[in-house]
Amino acid sequence: MAIIEKENGVTVLHPLGSQTPPRTWRSWLIGRPLQTADAPHQTIGKAIGLAVFASDALSSTAYATQEILFILAVAGTATFGYAFPISIAIVVLMAIVTISYEQTIHAYPNGGGAYIVSRDNLGELPAQIAGAALLTDYILTVSVSVSSGVAQITSAYPMLYDLRVAIAVVMVLFIMLINLRGVKESGITFAIPTYFFLVMMFLTVGVGFFRYLTGSLGTVPNPPELELHGSLQPVTLFLLLHAFSSGTAALTGIEAVSNGIPAFKEPRSHNAGVTLIWMASILGTLFLGITFLTSQIGGIPSETETIISQLSRTIYDGRGFFYLAILSATAVILIMAANTAFADFPRLSALMAADGFLPRQFTYRGSRLVYSRGIIALAIIASLLIVIFQASVNALIPLYAIGVFLSFTLSQTGMARRWRRSGHLAADQTVSEHGSVLQHDARWKLKMVINGFGAVCTTIVMIVFAITKFRDGAYVVIFLIPLLVFSFWSIHRHYRHLAQRLSLRNYSGAPPRHSRHRVILLIGGVHQGTLAALRYAGLLSDDITAVHVSTNPDEAERVRREWEWWGNGIRMVILDSPYRLLLEPLLAYINEIDARRQPNEIITIVVPQFVPRHWWHNLLHTQTAFWLRMVLLFRPGIVITDVPYQIE
Repeated sequence: MAIIEKENGVTVLHPLGSQTPPRTWRSWLIGRPLQTADAPHQTIGKAIGLAVFASDALSSTAYATQEILFILAVAGTATFGYAFPISIAIVVLMAIVTISYEQTIHAYPNGGGAYIVSRDNLGELPAQIAGAALLTDYILTVSVSVSSGVAQITSAYPMLYDLRVAIAVVMVLFIMLINLRGVKESGITFAIPTYFFLVMMFLTVGVGFFRYLTGSLGTVPNPPELELHGSLQPVTLFLLLHAFSSGTAALTGIEAVSNGIPAFKEPRSHNAGVTLIWMASILGTLFLGITFLTSQIGGIPSETETIISQLSRTIYDGRGFFYLAILSATAVILIMAANTAFADFPRLSALMAADGFLPRQFTYRGSRLVYSRGIIALAIIASLLIVIFQASVNALIPLYAIGVFLSFTLSQTGMARRWRRSGHLAADQTVSEHGSVLQHDARWKLKMVINGFGAVCTTIVMIVFAITKFRDGAYVVIFLIPLLVFSFWSIHRHYRHLAQRLSLRNYSGAPPRHSRHRVILLIGGVHQGTLAALRYAGLLSDDITAVHVSTNPDEAERVRREWEWWGNGIRMVILDSPYRLLLEPLLAYINEIDARRQPNEIITIVVPQFVPRHWWHNLLHTQTAFWLRMVLLFRPGIVITDVPYQIE
């Protein structure tokens, strides 16, 4: 092992080698563990990035047109002619949002989602509102996209309709499993079906336009019955705005690329920006094409048969090979659209957890270098929604887009303020922020106008959506977001109070006492709780070794420096853990010490543990002492002692 002597007499040891994780059933299920150093090799290019981050947006072409028609249907089939003009307005809005987010991507090369942009430019409260809106959106993305994909399956095979909820939950768990294997592997897995969907969809729309131009398209044979609840309503501005707000579901997922910039290969901003432009161009083309052809064939919105099914069997004259191929591709892309949420939800929850607004456990990467706790949490919550709403797309859609446009508005407002701030900087002046570096931009006025106009447009759409969809279920999200923000701040207050109580600032310490024992003191950081445990260890023995498991070199260096100052000369052992394991390196070190243990010698392992004021605060912290005690409970000659430090 390497020994480093410091000037003040503290010895820091770095044992050579690392603890390789054993192969278990988890290795077979999600793949072999990856070292932290492998992270740069897990990035993806534009082609794979389109499959990972654009599947949500692209999949909306399968149901956006249908949602417009569902609203127009209350005024009769004669109003279906308004669907295409409404879709043009939606595509114009899509272009505005895309241009705005393209600027965001280049301004925030480390990830410029609404949360980071709002935090840096608008403050913590708007950032938490954006975070709540995005988390809600990602959960609903999984529920809606999977439910819509299952609807495509039941359209082709009606006998499976009663099993739709079970099928949807199984699909969510399958996507969760694939994402636990890592971003790069999940992207490669989903790339083939994504491009198969694009090929089949462009082929279907192309054949449809050819038949339309040659006069052989015709209308839907045996269309489903139009379901009307009550008498026909007149065509009003409110009805058209209601249909417009339903169709804006096509914009969901636009922000996903800006949130996932760190997943791209270098140059990250360039690759992410190109991917965003590709996505928006494909989405707008398909959305307009499907809506136009649907109006020509007389498609009827129905819960039992989707618009894509009606369009396909009209274009291909029945339920033959191409019909089954397009429905299969659509079902797969809709189910895969959940992958966008699985890519972004864990990243956002990790950012919020790092800021202290979600449990710290969300910041930990799993064995495959993904935020596995966020992935699992998303799968559980989305599955519950699918069960509650019985996998009904029509019931889930009203909950869907309001969070999206709230995050759009906050992001664009934040960017407009950023450009204004940059315009007031000197040409050689720079300001370092959490998410980026702010410097003078000669075109700040133009960029501010673009983002400001985008903010105005998305604000109007958000208000329209909230009003027109309020009774349909949007009120749930309107009340849910403030509740989530309140929860975030409650968690943040706990962590802030904890940091204050553990702070070493203005802390003088106390002299140690001595006894006889071999003591191993586990430390995750240097704070008042650590020093309380050190004083207790000093009561047991003069032979004390502080042990720190290093999963982050920078964090380990900080702990080492603080230990030099506060460790009273006690030697330290730093166990490098490139696989981010905690117990395994500790157990290997303890086994090594135990093998050299003398007769009648006792090894005492001291674990600092702070006790929060409320029992439920324990859910926000790892329980190292508990798990270590479970592992070593039956080992003779080894004593586990946790030293509680009460937080008042």
